[in-house]
Amino acid sequence: MNMSRNQVFKALAIAIAAASAGGAMADKLPVAAVGAERAQHWSASSGTVGVRWNRELARDLGMALGAASGRYAQLSGYDHEVFNLRPVGNLDFNVSNGNLRGFIGGGLQAAGGHVIDTPSGRIDMTDFRLIPRISAKGAGSEPPVLDIFSADGKAWFYVDRLMYELIDGKQRLAVRTMDLRITPELAARIGHPEVAGWVIADMELTTNVVRQGHDPVPLAVSTKWHGLPVPGVPGATYLADLFMLSFNMQYSRCSGCTGEGGSGGVVFTPSSELRNNVNNGSAQVTVAGDPAGTSSALYTADVPWYAKFSGNFPPYNNDQHPYLIWNLYRFNADGSLDQIGRSGVKHAFLTLNTSCSDNPGDSHILGRGCSDVYSVSNNDATSALGPRSEIIPATNQWGRCGSIYDTNCDGVANSVANDVFAQRLVVRESQFSGTAQAGATYMFESWYLAREDINILNSMATTRATFTRNSTTWSVGGNDQYKLGPAIDRWVNPAAPPAGGASVMLSTAEGKVKVAAKSTNLGGGRWRYDYAVMNLDFARAETSGAEPNLRVISNRGLSALTIPVGSATITDLSFGDGDLDASNDWTASVAGRNVTWTAPAGNALNWGSLFRFSFIASNGPARGAFALGIATPGTPATLKGTGMIGPSASRLIGPGGITGN
Repeated sequence: MNMSRNQVFKALAIAIAAASAGGAMADKLPVAAVGAERAQHWSASSGTVGVRWNRELARDLGMALGAASGRYAQLSGYDHEVFNLRPVGNLDFNVSNGNLRGFIGGGLQAAGGHVIDTPSGRIDMTDFRLIPRISAKGAGSEPPVLDIFSADGKAWFYVDRLMYELIDGKQRLAVRTMDLRITPELAARIGHPEVAGWVIADMELTTNVVRQGHDPVPLAVSTKWHGLPVPGVPGATYLADLFMLSFNMQYSRCSGCTGEGGSGGVVFTPSSELRNNVNNGSAQVTVAGDPAGTSSALYTADVPWYAKFSGNFPPYNNDQHPYLIWNLYRFNADGSLDQIGRSGVKHAFLTLNTSCSDNPGDSHILGRGCSDVYSVSNNDATSALGPRSEIIPATNQWGRCGSIYDTNCDGVANSVANDVFAQRLVVRESQFSGTAQAGATYMFESWYLAREDINILNSMATTRATFTRNSTTWSVGGNDQYKLGPAIDRWVNPAAPPAGGASVMLSTAEGKVKVAAKSTNLGGGRWRYDYAVMNLDFARAETSGAEPNLRVISNRGLSALTIPVGSATITDLSFGDGDLDASNDWTASVAGRNVTWTAPAGNALNWGSLFRFSFIASNGPARGAFALGIATPGTPATLKGTGMIGPSASRLIGPGGITGN
């Protein structure tokens, strides 16, 4: 029997009322759990809901989004189309430690929405409903999920990865972002079963609290900032050490994609989960199964997590927050390494503080052992992405003044001219597919950058990637072989470099650089040397003003690499920066028993980036020295290191670079 829209919604309302009453759910919970849920039972109703569709991905999947009915004329601050929520029905949830911890039942209904045309028929999302998905284990036992019901009463979409907080004196529940995903049923209907679970939109929600339950564990806001003394432990201080817990990647969109070996520019976006150090006086594992998963900081500092332009807060009297970047690498069949994609900077703004060892009681402070996740749709938000040039990476300070968000330095956010490709990781199809890349393998890398983090190498991680073309989209497979640390350490393991290989870290007050190398015997007295220089967080920053009105004038990194070659004959000099633009390549020269690559104006090796260098020599490998030129004048003019592999065992580094024995 066919049901009208009103009949469907009436049936849903009956189900919502039953769930709110706790009947079916209560039957599945222990008595003590039921009592706890009822004691913490909160409800919210009306308000607004916003949707920011990935229209490019929808188009790729054959989904045509019609004009929205009932939407506000103005987009939200994060570019959502905004709809009112009808003042009928309640969304029921529980609260612990001052924040939402799980849905109990109920639901909300939008006033308006989109009609979506697909090759298999129309889906009417007008007046869509958001209904909590209650786990059989009980409300709050798993991360919250909302099913999105269309006018035909079917859940074609669902949302997860909710980032939420109670605001305005706990009078409103604000879900700042959540991933809108495609259900398996919709994926099958549109003829793309491989996209089940893909994120196709971002949603936000603000709803008014109409019932306040009991919050059994109110917490005082923590002030365990980095560098402060630990009470009762002489000489001990709290130290910041943030870990990358996990991440995976998804296709977002493409400009001009044609498939294998094509010239289209593809955007890939991560969902990245972090965890703060768990230590409280003794060394404990923060990331299980990883040799870098235990912090040397025995007392964990809280990490400030304030949204940009939200005000000035302790401990730095500004809106300090972490940042996120991501990169893509190709491990070439010949043994060399290229970075073929790099993102801009994602500005973080809120932490959920899940699974905490010590909850700080504030969603803008990450506490000991607390986890948080920044999801695909949120990391694809134009209004949250900026250029790396605005960050001093070694200190993780943002130059708000004069940034793309505050061009006139008045402390008020202005509109940003980014489009849906700006500040994203964009990589050409020919860089990761086609016959030219036969035998290559790939890894994504994702970093969190937190101020005063004592170990940036466990704040980043890598994961394997594979790529499959599915008629109009690219699927990312793999997402496995996860390991803390940068991709350059997956190329040459610094703890156990291969024969004829080397890995050297240079640590300075202005940041850190890694240089790694491999040598390959080509036979006939010929050896190929491949070098990778990873600028982790080195920048000679030029600034003006002070926080909160700090301006970053420039933050350039490295401008030259010199390797001693002695009397060896050098051929086949090569360079790779991953951008397929030969006009900005570094130039190579052989002089004074050295090979030197020099950057042209505008293409310094800046932080978070890796460049490749190689040549063929007539001598086999020996341990020698190397030098890196610094793009901005100052002292020192070069960074110098030893223990590198090359065709000459140089021992002397002169003021102009490296000289022979």
